[in-house]
Amino acid sequence: MTQHCCEAMDSRVNAHCDEHDDPFACPDALVDFDARFQEYGLIVHDGGTSSITIDFCPWCGRRLPGSR
Repeated sequence: MTQHCCEAMDSRVNAHCDEHDDPFACPDALVDFDARFQEYGLIVHDGGTSSITIDFCPWCGRRLPGSR
């Protein structure tokens, strides 16, 4: 299991929705984490599965790891 930069990031990345199986379909899901590349992204809620890669945590401000 990946350890994220702060408790807030951990709770957002691991959030579970009772109504949606896919985080890209859930309007409450904010952050996507791709463990293969260690990339964090803000989910774009446009009906697809895109996200905008971020370099810093929106909650604690720490630099996030670079992509593998």
